[in-house]
Parts: sequence; C-alpha cells; structure tokens
Amino acid sequence: MSAAKKSPGPLEGIRVLDLATMLAGPYAATLLGDLGADVIKVESHFGDDSRRLGPEVEGERSPFIAINRNKRSLVLDLRTERAQEVFAKLLETTDVVITNVREPACSKLGQSYEQVKKHREDIIWAGVTSFGPDGPYAGRPGIDFLAQGYGGLLSLNGEPAERPVRVTVPLIDTMTSELVSVGVLAALFHRERTGEGQRIDVSLLDALTHAQCSGLGAFHMAGEVTPRTGNRSQYFAPSGVYPTKDGKSIVITCPSDKFFGHLANALEADWTTDERFATIDGRLANEDLLDQVVAEGTMRFDRDELVVRLVEADVLTAPINEIPEVAADPQIHHNEMIVETQHTKLGALKVTGVPVKLRGSPGSVRQAPPVHGEHTRELLAELGYDAAAVDDLAADKAIGVWSG
Repeated sequence: MSAAKKSPGPLEGIRVLDLATMLAGPYAATLLGDLGADVIKVESHFGDDSRRLGPEVEGERSPFIAINRNKRSLVLDLRTERAQEVFAKLLETTDVVITNVREPACSKLGQSYEQVKKHREDIIWAGVTSFGPDGPYAGRPGIDFLAQGYGGLLSLNGEPAERPVRVTVPLIDTMTSELVSVGVLAALFHRERTGEGQRIDVSLLDALTHAQCSGLGAFHMAGEVTPRTGNRSQYFAPSGVYPTKDGKSIVITCPSDKFFGHLANALEADWTTDERFATIDGRLANEDLLDQVVAEGTMRFDRDELVVRLVEADVLTAPINEIPEVAADPQIHHNEMIVETQHTKLGALKVTGVPVKLRGSPGSVRQAPPVHGEHTRELLAELGYDAAAVDDLAADKAIGVWSG
C-alpha cells in the first residue's frame, strides 16, 4: 500500500495495550492496529516468547515479525513497584487491554480486569485462554494443537486409514484473534452508547467449537459422526487432489452435476453419459474409479496450463501452491495482502497486509514490527517522564530501553 493510501483508520484515537504473548492475543491487537488503533506491546525484559522461535535475521525472529506490525514496544518489569507506577499511568490513557497471562500470574502482574478497571472505569479488557476462564479445564496451559484435539479437528484431518494429522497453519489461534477483535469492536460500540466498559473472554476451544457448527449440527440433529475423508468430500465426487504432467498437483471439486459437466467438457471426456458417473450418488459409489479416470485426464497437462483450461471452463479448481508461490500470487498482491514496510534493524521488510477492506476509512500497515523496547523512551515521554526519569527507571531495571 502506498503512503498516499495510508489513512489513519477508523480506530484512530483508540489505545490498545497488548500484554499477551505468542499468537492469538497479540494478533488480535495487530488487527486492531491495522484498523488504526495505537497498539502498545508491553513486554518483559525477556520479551514475547515468539521473539525466540523460528528463522533469525540480525537477532529478529520471523514468528514475532509475522504477527506484530502496527505496534510500539514498551519494556516493563511488572514485578517491580516502579514499573507498576508507570503501568498505572499508561492504563489511565488506555481503552483496551488484551492479555493471555494465566492466573495467578495475571493478578500478580496487575493485569486482571478488576485491577486495571481501578485505573480507568470504562476500560475494555479481553482475556484469551485455551479452554475458558473457569470450568473443569480452567487454568490449564494450552496451544492451538491441543485445541485441535479437544475440539475434534484432529479427528477429521488426514486420510481415513491413517492416524490424524494436525493442521500446521495456526488456524485456531488466528480464528481466536479474529473473535477477540470482534468482541473488542462490539464492546467499544457498547461503550460509545452507554459509557460502560466490560470484560471479554475468548478461548481457543470456543473458537474451534464455533467453527465446528456443521459437524456438531449433523450430530445433534441426525446423530451423524463426521468421518475423516482425506481430500475427498463426504457428500459429492469427484473432489480431491489430482496429479499433473509436470509432477505438481491441482485441486478439483464438483459439488453439483453442473460443475461435473464442466469438468468433463474441459477434459474432453464423456463421463456425463456414463451411468456410473451420471449422478452424484453414482459418482460417490464409484469414487475410486472416478478418481482414477480424472487423474488420467489431469496427467495430460502441466499444472499451470490445466488451471487456465479449467478456470476457462468454469470448473472449481486451484493449484496447490507452495509458500514461494503464495508470496508471488498476483491476486494476493492485487489485494494488498503483501506489503512493504521499513523495519528499524532489517530495513525494507515485507509483511502481510490488512484483510478487512473498509472503503471509506481503510486500515493500513503504518508501522513495522517493533524491536524489543524500541519505543520505551517515546512512550514514557508521552506519559510525562523526562529523560532523566527514564534513565533512572532503566538503571533500576523497572523498564527496558532499546539502545539502538
């Protein structure tokens, strides 16, 4: 996105404190930052755990870089009284707090809803947990992978005769972050009308249960337990991954007779007149044979040639892109989902863009992911601390300051 297009966004003037670590909580704060909020990432001297995972360039790690755009970094040791004094001043200027720190650590660090509300009565507090803030699983540690187990996703993913396979993309974390941001936006709207802040709770387990609406609906209504089908569909055929002449693969799925007819025409096959394939029920009953003949058809073409051919024939299809191909995809670039920003240490840096396209007050990537403690001096100056006071707090280890 060019500088000319970088509007402040609809959340300009809203301050968000990101007290969370890793993905679900921090990415929710990022989405609010994308939409214009002033997001302050409050970190300990150790820093967000994601600063120590994954590929490293000049001391910066890709997991942190990937999800922390549009933030300023402030290092506070909230175990100390002096840092708590700074934190109190910061909370007075804050609209939204996001945390995923478990109890009792959350209260020990002064981050609970009841504690932060003392500093601003109308504050909005969002707590992210794995399984819920109370109930039989409350207090347990958890991550995306565990939620996939409890929420049934693992049981559905993989080939029928094989062991379950995890979804490697952190979909549950990402869905949770989106629900947190939705909750915050709703709470901001409520506060605008009533003047009241409130507490929000979102868990990974609830996010996945929400996404399991189809499977749970089938179970509760008809007693059906959704089977693991691999790349196939439970309800129609063909639907799967098919090979191409150049050793690559393509997705083809045909949820209706219309799309199956389009596929047959594109591959110059007479399948629609074959009684084994003429109906959805027939195609399901003869799915092994159908997959074999479709694969024979796709193997006549290189992948990219076949995608063009099938798209022109109005077939539901997609290439199976690898990450470098995703990064170069023309539609993704057209959608401005890969944008360039200037990182303090790394220089020109590409990050993912804003997924919500507001036409009247669009969000934007205005700031690169911050270096640890990069904005401590700047933020304390905004709170009224002079340079000598900041130096004194830094010498006392109450705060951390990036030296550059």
